[in-house]
Amino acid sequence: MKIVKKILFPLFSLFLIYRTIDLLRLLILSQKQSYDSFEIFMYSFLLTLFITGIFAFPGFVYPTNKLLPPGYYRLKNPGRLEYFHKLLGVKYYNIFLMIYWGRKKNRRKYFDGTRKGLSNFIYQSKQSEFGHFISGVTVLIASIILLFYGYHLLVIMVSIINIIGNLYPVILQRYHRIRIENLISNKPQ
Repeated sequence: MKIVKKILFPLFSLFLIYRTIDLLRLLILSQKQSYDSFEIFMYSFLLTLFITGIFAFPGFVYPTNKLLPPGYYRLKNPGRLEYFHKLLGVKYYNIFLMIYWGRKKNRRKYFDGTRKGLSNFIYQSKQSEFGHFISGVTVLIASIILLFYGYHLLVIMVSIINIIGNLYPVILQRYHRIRIENLISNKPQ
């Protein structure tokens, strides 16, 4: 089953690249037709979902976090990260995720409750962070392209979805690693 995933998931990613290009082409060639609010929301959601999926699927089966240098994952200013974590209410986002994603099977994939499981948790957090970070940057690039074609409302919607779907998870994963590092070094939280 693992080998099947290693073949299928990159193929899903390629399909999503095709769908992303197709959607961008549709929007650019339609010359900003007057889309209603629901259509704008759907195009925004689909664009963000497609791009995030491009990077998520390979990350489920390959160590994609290694594509960024180790220095990227070092937490240089934990105080500033904790400030943004609190300011943006990422703790509430985490609560929402635990309701949706918090099934035992999903949690076990990240952390099995053992000391050895901490290194797997760090690995999983880097995998998640990589996927969301690269997705967020790619969505931002697509937004800039659409902005040049006059899709102001669509870009606002894409940006909101991108913040919730990619920026919040990046902050959350980095915050998890701060807490793990404090736990490993026995610092009070």
